[in-house]
Amino acid sequence: MKIIENRIFDEERSLYNLKNASVVNCLFKGKADGESVLKECRNFEVKNCSFSLRYPMWHAKKFSLINSKIDELTRAPLWYSNDGTINDCNISGIKCLRECKKIKIHNSKINSSEFGWKCKNISISNSKINSEYFLFESKNVDIDNIEMQGKYSFQYMRNLSIKNSKLDTKDAFWHSKNITVKNSTIKGEYLGWFSENLTLVNCKIIGTQPLCYCKNLKLINCEMIDCDLSFEYSDVEATIIGRITSIKNPKSGIIIADSVGEIIRKDAVKKCSGKITIRKEEKISA
Repeated sequence: MKIIENRIFDEERSLYNLKNASVVNCLFKGKADGESVLKECRNFEVKNCSFSLRYPMWHAKKFSLINSKIDELTRAPLWYSNDGTINDCNISGIKCLRECKKIKIHNSKINSSEFGWKCKNISISNSKINSEYFLFESKNVDIDNIEMQGKYSFQYMRNLSIKNSKLDTKDAFWHSKNITVKNSTIKGEYLGWFSENLTLVNCKIIGTQPLCYCKNLKLINCEMIDCDLSFEYSDVEATIIGRITSIKNPKSGIIIADSVGEIIRKDAVKKCSGKITIRKEEKISA
C-alpha cells in the first residue's frame, strides 16, 4: 500500500479518490479550509491523524479509522460510507455517521449530536457516547458495553440489540421495533412509548412514566426504580424484582412484582384488561 505520512492537507478534496493507501500522522487543517479531503476513497487506512475540516470522509469504502481525532469543527465527517472500522478514536464532529452501512466502532469516545442517523448494520462496543437523537431511524444495530448520554435515543429503529450498557436518555426507543436490551441500566423519562416487540432482560429501569402504548412488551427479571404511571395502554408480560411506584391502565397481559405503590384503573379511553400479581401479598388485581 502507498504510505502518506507526516503531512498537512487543507485544500478541497486533497486526497480525492485515494486507493490502496495508508495515511499516517497527518493533519487535515489550514487556511484553505477545504472540504471533502478524503471523499470517494477506497481500501485505505487513516491512523494517528487529526481532522478539522468539513465533510472529510464521504462515500468511503473499505476503510479503517484508527487512533484519530475528529474535532468539533469537522461537520458531518462520515456520510454514505460502507465497510469501515473506527477504533480508538475521539469524535466530536456534529452529525457524524449518516446513511452508512457495515460500520464497526470500538473503544471510542463520541460527542456528536445526531450521530448515526439512517444507518444499517452497525456495531458499537466498549465506547462512550454523548448524542442527541442517537441512531435515529437506523436498522440492524448491535451494541455491547457502552455508556451513553443524550436525549431522544434509538427512535424509529428496527432490529436493535443492546447488552452490558448504561443508558442515560429520555424518550428512548419511541416507535422502534424488534429491540432487545439485556443486563443494562436505562435511566430517563418516558421510556419506550409506542414501541413494538421491545424486550428487556435483567435490566434496571429508572424514571417516570415508562413503557406506555407498547405492543408486545416483555420485561424479564427487571427492576423499576421511581417508575410511576407505568405501562399505560400497553400489551405487556412483565416479571419485576422489587417495587413499582405505580401502574396505570395496562391494556393487556400480566405484570408480576413484589409490590406496587398504587394501581390506577380509572379514566381509561381504551379497554384495559391487564392483570397485576403482587408476589409478597399473594393477590391478583383483575
